Amino acid sequence: MKAHLGHVRKRKPVEIWFQDEARIGQKNGLVRQWARRGTRPRQPADQRYESACLFGAICPARGVGAALAMPFADTAAMQAHLDEISRTVARGAHAVLLLDRAGWHTTDKLRVPKNITLILLPSRSPELNPVENVWQYLRANWLSNRVFDAYPDIIEAACDAWKSLTATPAVITSIGMRDWAHIGQL
Repeated sequence: MKAHLGHVRKRKPVEIWFQDEARIGQKNGLVRQWARRGTRPRQPADQRYESACLFGAICPARGVGAALAMPFADTAAMQAHLDEISRTVARGAHAVLLLDRAGWHTTDKLRVPKNITLILLPSRSPELNPVENVWQYLRANWLSNRVFDAYPDIIEAACDAWKSLTATPAVITSIGMRDWAHIGQL
């Protein structure tokens, strides 16, 4: 799958987007919390394994994102996410979507929307994808130190966390902006 922007008209705005998936579920991590010196704060832990996949993408320059909570990470879920991103790209703009090389990203079964061009990041380089930092932020602020009763609660928590993130465009820009990707964009 080659990335090319030959079909993008000259003067058409180009948005840089980053995409990734995260597993959200009953095996959430524990994060640091404040406690009085000499005490040990209680933190919930769950022994069950149910989870959902949160597909997320951000455009740091615009401070916007697009996400879907899905039961599995597969080609059908990725197609639905590409369609969601396509609807979020600014009218008249073209999105360059940087993403890792997961199998459901590289399959020729995907129908990439006309307003998106996929660019695959180098293998084993999560540091190039700021959505990895988005997952850390969501876990630290809304998803850790929790026990979910059932699968619908996992979906609700993932959606609520994403909505909280997208309600603060400055946070998306702060987490996601990469000089190497946005030189000349702003």
